Amino acid sequence: MNQKLEKIHETSLQILETTGVKIFHPKILSIAQKKGVKVNGQTAFFSPSQVQEWIKKAPSAFSVYARNPKYNILLGGEKTEFAAGYGAPTIIDQKGIRRKAKFEDYLIFLKLIQQCPFFSINGGILVQPSDISPRQSYPNMLFAALAYSDKCLMGGAGGAEEVNTVLDMLDIVFGKESLISTPRIMAILNSTSPLQFDKNTLDTLLLFAEYGQPVIISPAVMAGTTGPITLAGTIALSNAEILAGITLAQMVREGTPVMYGMQSTAADMRTGGIADGSPERALCVAYGARLAKEYGIPCRGGGTENDAKSLSVQSGYESMMDILVACQEKTNLIIHSAGTLDSHGAMSYEKFIVDIEILGMVNRFLQGVNTDEIYTPFISRKGFHPIGANPYQELLNNIDKKKEEMLAQYCQPELSQKVFTQLKEYLASKEIGTAIF
Repeated sequence: MNQKLEKIHETSLQILETTGVKIFHPKILSIAQKKGVKVNGQTAFFSPSQVQEWIKKAPSAFSVYARNPKYNILLGGEKTEFAAGYGAPTIIDQKGIRRKAKFEDYLIFLKLIQQCPFFSINGGILVQPSDISPRQSYPNMLFAALAYSDKCLMGGAGGAEEVNTVLDMLDIVFGKESLISTPRIMAILNSTSPLQFDKNTLDTLLLFAEYGQPVIISPAVMAGTTGPITLAGTIALSNAEILAGITLAQMVREGTPVMYGMQSTAADMRTGGIADGSPERALCVAYGARLAKEYGIPCRGGGTENDAKSLSVQSGYESMMDILVACQEKTNLIIHSAGTLDSHGAMSYEKFIVDIEILGMVNRFLQGVNTDEIYTPFISRKGFHPIGANPYQELLNNIDKKKEEMLAQYCQPELSQKVFTQLKEYLASKEIGTAIF
């Protein structure tokens, strides 16, 4: 470990030992205390030796298994996997006009991701639909992901009730014993910075660990607001929260597959908002990947995030910076790698197509010099440009053409009628409507 990483590591251990982490979950707090962690009220204080002992129990690599085995993935080492956007409540169109996302948007993104060769992961909260209730939301999204895709599954957010519903649905598809021995779905767990884990997050950690499903510990500390004003301090704080989450996951169940997920950045001091398309964001991703590899734990970070409000020059250069850094650091899982705009606040069909062009370019660059044919972009405009032609409109036309081609080529994968019916009956028994199917 080099001097800078060592300093961050030592500072993180000092934070965990002297300041501690608030754990708003009595059962997990009790588990930690029984494992020898000092507890005062709702605050757990982890000694350096405890952290170092328990994080070593996390696997250095793990597989996630899709319904279609050709999409199985291995997370760890130097391999990179991509997942699309996550969590946006709105859609921004090609003119920059914003509207609320609907469930139909979710279905369209499922189809586009199923057709895209860069993705072996689908589902999760690709967008947050506004036209179904929050209680219906994620079960219906998971049902749709199972019906419209056969790739690995990304999970959603929620407390014990929501997570148990997810696990019940996966029991129907895969069987409980098979599910416990075979990771099928990943959950993103966000700490509440600084140095807190809420009950819903820990409900998910507890249940996913008991079922042997992977969890991604992903703080998003913002330097200057939820973290120290210095970037080094913010990375140290983020690292402390990640190490605490990994330690808790291993205390719940040794060997739980877990990912180190550095999603921190600086705050925009003019607005107080997050600065996704910034050099500080790229530096956090780079240092997170380096720390994770020192610990021997698979890492998540990066994406094509940006702060642009529409498909624009800004969205392009900010996205390319973040994704290229993440790929060069050999980040194992890159979420938000297609479609995001406005600091994770929106998804865009046009941006999705542009981002898969970016992924193709980055992938070709990282291959280095070889004897393959020169990379041919599918939307970029090259060559002679006639007088009077509108180059931006030509680009938009190419984007639309690519999107429509992908949707036209989409073929819904098979899901047995028996399983489909059992899922519908289960959701009906939980009074969760499935009229959309």
